[in-house]
Amino acid sequence: MSMHAYRGFELYPLVYSHAQKKEGSGHNFEDGFDAAVRICVRGSDATLTYSNTYKLDERTPFPTAGAARRASLKFGEEIIDQHGGEKWTPA
Repeated sequence: MSMHAYRGFELYPLVYSHAQKKEGSGHNFEDGFDAAVRICVRGSDATLTYSNTYKLDERTPFPTAGAARRASLKFGEEIIDQHGGEKWTPA
């Protein structure tokens, strides 16, 4: 899982297949991808002080995993910006 740092927060894009895997077969990536982002804050001693996952509410799946990843990072940055960036102390 890749990590992206933004304004003192760690963002982890979460990308997964839109269609559920059918028993006895592989994933169907042709149906597109869904995305979420995990936002984490670490304390001064590098311990995890906060973590929450936010799902993107898209009506249609993303056509590629890359598009889903970019959208999840942008969504995470928007959440942080809406709450004042570094001044935000998630509860």
